[in-house]
Amino acid sequence: MSAEVTPVRGGRSRRLGRFIEPLVLLTPGFAFYAVLVAAPVLLVSSYAFATRGRFGGVEWTWDLSNFERALEPIYLEVLRSSVVLAGIATLVALLLGYPTAYAITKLPPRWRTVALVLVVVPFWTNFLIRMYAWIVLLNTQGVLNDALVATGLVEDRVSMLYTPAAVVVGFVYAYLPLMILPLYASLEKIDSELLEASANLGASRIRTLWSVMVPLTLPGIITGSILVFVPSLGNFVVPELLGGGKTVMVGNLIRDQFLKAQDWPFGSVLAMVVVVALVVLFTAQAWVTRRVEGEPRHG
Repeated sequence: MSAEVTPVRGGRSRRLGRFIEPLVLLTPGFAFYAVLVAAPVLLVSSYAFATRGRFGGVEWTWDLSNFERALEPIYLEVLRSSVVLAGIATLVALLLGYPTAYAITKLPPRWRTVALVLVVVPFWTNFLIRMYAWIVLLNTQGVLNDALVATGLVEDRVSMLYTPAAVVVGFVYAYLPLMILPLYASLEKIDSELLEASANLGASRIRTLWSVMVPLTLPGIITGSILVFVPSLGNFVVPELLGGGKTVMVGNLIRDQFLKAQDWPFGSVLAMVVVVALVVLFTAQAWVTRRVEGEPRHG
């Protein structure tokens, strides 16, 4: 009798172990996410429905006036310009990052590692120091203007600092590595035989790029674009330093509402705009990745 029961108990314990082991392994990650991600987002979301106290702070009342205020033309214009600048920075980073990532995949393995290290080297330097370096470069009396005048490309010094273009340059420089790395990961997975087959069938390099490489690297393109667009949209340091306060983005508005105006409810509404953008973009990225990886490959 006991000989018949023991295997059943052993089977149940093994099934229970298979359930508990993943749960134990996932618990630290879930706890980290709950404390440092989910809880702050929920707290900010709850602030959005409150009202500003008479002397600052938050009064817990159910109020939608902050959402109505966010739809005023002045704030919609800031949001529009923020999306445009972040979008331009993302496009420029993609145009620079794609050929760079492709070139890295063509290097020998040893030099590939060196190139990837060079890509992430800027992250070893403080963000503010890197932005101040661009102030020196873009200044009217800076190195870049000196070079343009010396080579005769311009007669008078060009005002490049404290412009929207300078802000875009700052975004591209700050987040270009975040575009290159996922693109490299996607490009490295492409079977070289697919590119050879495309060439043998008479496709030009541009046709091969659009018909073969871009579809296969679409997950990397979207991931890199998200990693550039979202931080650019919420960044307030680059517009402050390279834009000189003339270029106001949604990140600057959020910072000012929390730290200067002490209007946490309205600042929370603006912060929710960035959070919603993040959720939508990551949802789109997951959907595209499933579609691309789910398509059958014909070799």
